[in-house]
Amino acid sequence: MMKSLLAGAVALTLASPAFADIEVADAYARAASPTAKAGAAFMVIRNTGSEDDRLVSAASDIAARVELHTHKDMGDGVMKMMHVEEGFAVPANGDHALARGGDHVMFMGLTRPMAQGDTVTVTLTFEKAGEVVVDIPVDLERQDAGTHGAGHGMSMGN
Repeated sequence: MMKSLLAGAVALTLASPAFADIEVADAYARAASPTAKAGAAFMVIRNTGSEDDRLVSAASDIAARVELHTHKDMGDGVMKMMHVEEGFAVPANGDHALARGGDHVMFMGLTRPMAQGDTVTVTLTFEKAGEVVVDIPVDLERQDAGTHGAGHGMSMGN
């Protein structure tokens, strides 16, 4: 009996795929103002595994709709914010930064204000690693390079 248990455990271990190992660092969320209808989250997603992975979606109860967005230079001095349906690649043993003025998690139709010091729970879904739940602090005072939000030469589009 012990042999069959051991054989079963070995077979299960060998049958299990090697998933990417995802870590999230330096995460924060913000909105342009306390009355804003939209906000965003920024972070560094680190894949410590040996396989490439891809962030394919995000979800949170902070907003009616949550999407993965980026900014694209339209060539006329205007940056256009757009939904990235294919998500963001996170290379094996590498990372992908979600930063202001670049790739980010976009919250549209905020269900409550984003106040300094609050926490936003976000579920990140990866192709291989599956769901990763992250509690992200709201930091309205953080000054990063670039800008995010309406009124800064950006337009939202799909």
